[in-house]
Amino acid sequence: MSNAEVGGNGAGMSTAAGAVGRGSIHPRLLAMMSAARYHGLELDPGDFRLGQNETVPTAAALSTWAHTAGMWSRALRLRWRHLFNITGAGPVVLLFNDGSAGLLSGSNSDAKIVLIRDPRAPESDPPIPVDEMRLNEVWSGDVVLLRADRSQTDADPPFTLGWLAGVVMKQRKHLRDLLIASVAISFLTIIPPMITMQVVDRVLAHHSFSTLFLISMIVAVLVLYETLLGYARRLIILVVGVRTDATLNLHVFNRLVRLPLDYFETHPAGETMYRVTQVNVVRQFITGKLMTTMLDLITLMVLLPFLFFINATLAWIVLVCSTTIMLIILAFLRPLRLVYMKVITAETNKQAVLGETIFGIKTVKSLALEPQRKELWDQRVAEVGKWRMEFGRLSNWPQTLVNPIERFMWVGVVLIYAYLALSEGNAYQMGSMIAFMMLSQRVASPLVSLARLVEEYEEVAGSMAQAAEVLNRPLEVDAASGGLRPKFAGAVSFEDVTFTYAGTKLPALDRISFSVPAGTMLGLVGRSGSGKSTVTRLLQGINREYSGFLKIDGADLREINLRHLRSNFGVVLQENFLFRGSIRDNILAGRPGLTLEDAIRAARLAGAEEFIERMPNGYETHIEEGSPNLSGGQRQRLAIARALITDPRILILDEATSALDPESEALVNANLARIARGRTMFIVTHRLSSLIDCDQIMVLERGKLMDIGPHTVLLERCAIYRTLWNQQNRHLNRESSGHAAFAPTLLQGD
Repeated sequence: MSNAEVGGNGAGMSTAAGAVGRGSIHPRLLAMMSAARYHGLELDPGDFRLGQNETVPTAAALSTWAHTAGMWSRALRLRWRHLFNITGAGPVVLLFNDGSAGLLSGSNSDAKIVLIRDPRAPESDPPIPVDEMRLNEVWSGDVVLLRADRSQTDADPPFTLGWLAGVVMKQRKHLRDLLIASVAISFLTIIPPMITMQVVDRVLAHHSFSTLFLISMIVAVLVLYETLLGYARRLIILVVGVRTDATLNLHVFNRLVRLPLDYFETHPAGETMYRVTQVNVVRQFITGKLMTTMLDLITLMVLLPFLFFINATLAWIVLVCSTTIMLIILAFLRPLRLVYMKVITAETNKQAVLGETIFGIKTVKSLALEPQRKELWDQRVAEVGKWRMEFGRLSNWPQTLVNPIERFMWVGVVLIYAYLALSEGNAYQMGSMIAFMMLSQRVASPLVSLARLVEEYEEVAGSMAQAAEVLNRPLEVDAASGGLRPKFAGAVSFEDVTFTYAGTKLPALDRISFSVPAGTMLGLVGRSGSGKSTVTRLLQGINREYSGFLKIDGADLREINLRHLRSNFGVVLQENFLFRGSIRDNILAGRPGLTLEDAIRAARLAGAEEFIERMPNGYETHIEEGSPNLSGGQRQRLAIARALITDPRILILDEATSALDPESEALVNANLARIARGRTMFIVTHRLSSLIDCDQIMVLERGKLMDIGPHTVLLERCAIYRTLWNQQNRHLNRESSGHAAFAPTLLQGD
């Protein structure tokens, strides 16, 4: 059997680069798309990205592509016998040696054959039966498994101390090695004090140089082993900390970017950033103080019996002192917790002012608001200082009470030992006292650290609560976890849709019903607050708490996967953010796999090509944060090009031309017909003159749909539209009437 019969011939195939462009789709991508379609999902070949120095889609790259699209996927290398165990859960993608692919759709273990389909063949064609010998001629074992991802609950657990501890516990192998090293170090810790006791009580008493030399050699070997084990233990702790930190940062950022837009609109950026950074405090506690104390407790378990072996009376004294310290610290926990919560609140308010000032620095500078912002900052700093002083003053008390007890543990024990030695004659030897002092320090330290660990936990609990306040909010994808991924044409319908913003009583949209076929250019007009932007927010899935039905191509919007929905939208707002990087990178932000030619095509369509070519480095011109080297009109045209690069089926222009100068606006409006070709457009604007060529214009008033129709029809039958038109074109009416406008009063003569 030829390669073509098994999985398709590699000759004449398009390259992988062509798969992400506008050329024919690579057979391996076709196989993945067909397998995904079996599970009711649609993979976009434009989202596929080749790795560096790759010319053919690899199993790992294909698996990453499916995973990014919201599927479960895994790249494996299997043998012939494994193929009979994986069929039945959907097609499996087999990657052939010549760069092509096939779909394993079934198997027959009795006949020793598997059934393979060519992804380029029509759906009606039957699969080809293939035996082991023929398959091994073209296949080396590379496969990609994929299915719909149903593990959202496991993937998005709430952020708690238990979850974080679970992340650390996943490093079981390293933690096992850490435990072994700690136990070994604990036993090695016992030997030096015991040797010291023998040196003082035996060697010095008998003046034995040979014994001293032997003991010295033993001590040297033990010190070497303890040094190596200590190095290994610290290295393991470092590895666990770094891996936990990486997992935690990925989890935090993943949850942060999936929070609903409503959260960011109602919470200052500085406050959010401060709360999220508290995650690092929690992580450092888990992998630092907590882990170290737990390891020290292992040492305590090993050393305590030896302490009682040397002197039970003094051992009880050490235990009683350590327990007293613990009780003192526990008594102050609740007052410290209450004050520390006020410290956190004050810090949050301070960071909110800092973030707001930085993000709004243009307004602060232009209106000379520096004194007012400085005064507000001074107030917030003073508030933080007040509560930190209160917290420090309160936390100073347990330290003050604990200090004499700690001193007694080191000095008082020596005095008691001396008293007992004097009272009982030679029953107590100097070597035993020295060994006891050396061991007692190692025993008491974990007990004191454990007590202080509880004190530090109160601060960590506050940091945990701050981070959880952000990270445990409901994610916007929860309502449509998985969701549909239909192929959009662009037909939109609102059926009796009512929506009210949180905290308000009047609906922003009140029983709105309309429908537009795919390819319609729809204008939305109305006075401020009429609900124009709310319509576009609902379309993008930003707000989902509406009643009625909102459908795209007949599919309920709430059932559509959010990422898939928005990837088929192009959105240009009145104020658009450009990322730090080159103009080319900003235009290709939605499709980084595309080429410079694609960026030029989108820029030309948006009317941005003309000014980009005049820039010092053209499309490689670097844009700083805030894009100070671009005018408002230039930023807006780049935003339009960025929206067009994904070739969206639905394009939303929300006051997109309001920041353009007349020349740029005329250029964009002239391109609207070309921009709208093959896609549905929603144009929100107050400039009615730019909507004359729209197929339909929808007039909104206080959340109600007043009328919908072409420009000429609305001028005749819609009083609101006619009023808005006359207000904006009053100068034309005056010119047509032949009367010159009156000069302003200040310019008239006396």
